[in-house]
Amino acid sequence: MKPQSYAPRVDHLPSSEVGGGPQFLMCPPRYFGVHYTINPWMDPEAWSKAEGSLKVNAERQWTSLHEALTSRGADVTFLRCQPGLPDLVFTANAGVILDGLALLSRFRHPERQAEQPIAAAAFRRLVEQQHLAAVFELPPNVTLEGAGDCIWDRHRRLFWVGYGPRSTRDAGRVVAACFGVETVSLELVDPRFYHLDTALCALPTGELIYYPEAFTDAGRREIEARVEPSGRLALAHEEATQFAANAVFLDGCVLMSHCSERLRHELEARGIGVIETPLGAFWRSGGSACCLTLRLDHTSYGAERVSCAAVPHATATA
Repeated sequence: MKPQSYAPRVDHLPSSEVGGGPQFLMCPPRYFGVHYTINPWMDPEAWSKAEGSLKVNAERQWTSLHEALTSRGADVTFLRCQPGLPDLVFTANAGVILDGLALLSRFRHPERQAEQPIAAAAFRRLVEQQHLAAVFELPPNVTLEGAGDCIWDRHRRLFWVGYGPRSTRDAGRVVAACFGVETVSLELVDPRFYHLDTALCALPTGELIYYPEAFTDAGRREIEARVEPSGRLALAHEEATQFAANAVFLDGCVLMSHCSERLRHELEARGIGVIETPLGAFWRSGGSACCLTLRLDHTSYGAERVSCAAVPHATATA
């Protein structure tokens, strides 16, 4: 069940700011909105009643997140927003990237499947620019919704892979075959936490922020077997439903939409800073900071910056 390689070709990618810092892919929220229901957070009727103000809030909040990232040294490549694809803004779902290799997503719901060729075109362009080395696609009948369900744990050199509501259980084996690293599959059982990144955040310092009730007993045992008690930061229900796990780590800080005083104390006691950047407009679609970003430069073997020439076991196909 190995993924298939894509030959890169010329595709248009909007302007980027790729330089020497940590690299992210983001998509402006020009067409963001809640126009269908594919998770319990989404209420199109409620959105339509306040659409004008909510769209303004979404633009402002996304811009604040972007500024929080770039002010801490991040380089951001922009994916072109497209009318009719309101969830394209959640670039974490575009694919999984490690060591310069990109594994394209396949979405379960038809409402999001038109995002797939747009992500493919963007990744192939990044291959041409030598910001990625190669692009792969999933085997038929395997669903994986990108980094939303596949979280790189740099400290443990493994991927946590969520399955159930969106991604299929076989996805973990495909990820292991593609990237040559350990994967740990975790079944999600609460429909509100439909992607793994809504319920788990692996910090490069070793801590794991997670909501235990989002997982089966078996899933919790997998976590407990790999993360020592002092490193497990379990969220309460209120914290989890405010998307505390849907966070981004950068420059020694965790960026999240909202942080309780309890969680802030736990993080700061470990020397980890907390930056709150409110993203309530995106909660209405079931997303927050992590959903709105895709890290492009994760590596399994050292520094987080990677180029085509630095990848030891794969090159771009021609």
